[in-house]
Amino acid sequence: MNRQRSFIGFIVAGAIALLVIAIASFYWFFAKNPANVTASTGQPNAAIFVSKLSPVMLSLLTNPDRLQALEREGELSKLKTSLFAKSGIDYKEDVQPWLGDEITLAITTLDIDRDRENGQQPGYLLALATKQPEKSREFVEFLFSKRALGGANLAVEQYKGVKLIYDNQEVSTENKIQNPKSKIQNSLAGAVVGEGFVLFANDPKVLRDAINNVQAPDLNLTSSPEYQKATKQLPKGGLAVAFLNLPIVAKWQGLELAEQTYNSEIISLVLNPKGLLAETSFLTSSEIVSPSSPLSKPVGALQYVPASAGLAISGSNLSNLGNSDLAKLWRQATATIYGSEEDVVSRLAKPLADVQKRWGINFPEDIFSWVQGEYAIALLPGKEQTTPHWIFAVEKSESVEKGIARLDAIASSNGLSINPLTLSKQKISAWTELTTATKKSDVKEGTSFSIETKVRGLHTTLGNYEIFTSDLETMDEILTAKDNSLIDNPNFKDSIAAIPLPNQGYIYLDWTKSQNLLEGQVPILKLVEVLGKPFFNSLRSLTVSSYGTDTGALKGGVFFQLNNS
Repeated sequence: MNRQRSFIGFIVAGAIALLVIAIASFYWFFAKNPANVTASTGQPNAAIFVSKLSPVMLSLLTNPDRLQALEREGELSKLKTSLFAKSGIDYKEDVQPWLGDEITLAITTLDIDRDRENGQQPGYLLALATKQPEKSREFVEFLFSKRALGGANLAVEQYKGVKLIYDNQEVSTENKIQNPKSKIQNSLAGAVVGEGFVLFANDPKVLRDAINNVQAPDLNLTSSPEYQKATKQLPKGGLAVAFLNLPIVAKWQGLELAEQTYNSEIISLVLNPKGLLAETSFLTSSEIVSPSSPLSKPVGALQYVPASAGLAISGSNLSNLGNSDLAKLWRQATATIYGSEEDVVSRLAKPLADVQKRWGINFPEDIFSWVQGEYAIALLPGKEQTTPHWIFAVEKSESVEKGIARLDAIASSNGLSINPLTLSKQKISAWTELTTATKKSDVKEGTSFSIETKVRGLHTTLGNYEIFTSDLETMDEILTAKDNSLIDNPNFKDSIAAIPLPNQGYIYLDWTKSQNLLEGQVPILKLVEVLGKPFFNSLRSLTVSSYGTDTGALKGGVFFQLNNS
């Protein structure tokens, strides 16, 4: 039984790996290649087999062999060899001749037999487009004949005009006595449906349901209003698509939706001469509230962020952020996964959490509330690679003046002094703290004391912006490197060029400068890097933005800028 069960696990895991590695292989894309890998369809045709109650469906919309020319280290070739090695199948001879331009994997149901007492066994459906139905039928017969020779008990069934072949291995009598709740193990089922698809599943019931979904269209995913609404958000030329039914995904993962604003999500991957754009839309039945008016160009505050920044966030009007649908998405995700927004901040944004704790402030109340114009927030890697330096640039207004006064009051309440100083001929206001230092005296026995002044923060006015920094070194870099700002950096320009305008601003992460810091804050990231080593080795930066005008969808994208050399 374990051998038979491992085969469907290997098929599913292999399919997922094929999709992931194929997607990761896109980073070998060059401007001269797009015509060779363009998807033949805008959305998955296999959606007709998938239930509208499916939690997730993932599709590659091009033949994986078309991506092979884009790889450098043979990841796809190695995967295809290992994927079929255990089954005695030769990919080039047995699969390649008939495999078409779509591979779709779906979780069709959370529990095949809907019996809670014997545990949860999800239904998996793998749909492979075929361009030669007869050859694909021969492949299915060949695959199961080899399994029969290996000792599997096979069954053949005609179901609504479709021939199903599957393993039919009953749980042994001994195992039934030891574990009365054991399920019947049907480890692999296959069929060729019509002229278009080869289907594999981990239970014949999954195949029967897939056939029912085609013959009763109101049951399948394409009839779902939520799915129909989502597919309207798909860009042209997407090479991979994922659709998630968020409440069912949460249920599948054993999570409780503490706050539900968004019902579904659709993700599409699109090639770009400089990298890969992952565009996503979160669908909701309520009207989307943008935190601010869309921006038609990058905010001017970025001119005060040095090109050495590892992370930069820019936009306008933080005062309305808490009431926006972007904030609702953040609360839904964090409350569901972590239990509270505060918990996720302390885990994933420790530098910000440390600032709040040290100053005794609340960002939404004490800072965001008075930022109504343009702003930019940036982190610069420190020499020690553990504590980053920060910059906060905000467009001046009457509310900003009141905000500064509020921060001065908070600083005073924390025992800090507000002192003027001059740096590079620029007048600066600093929040300072007096501390004592001790050392042994060389003159006589005893201890001598000295007083040291530590800068806890500074701010100054440059043009129409108020600039806040964590330390003198960072302020000096801003004042002395005016011609080396992030907004003039070629890599940053290339990254934001891939994001549609108008938009709500950018979150820009320079991977090479932030990698060490992020690994220290998010330890699991190291494991992700190992699994996706070819991709992360070529990742230069990623840029996140929110855009779009649909009142029922929160639309945005993540652009992965990759090294082509």
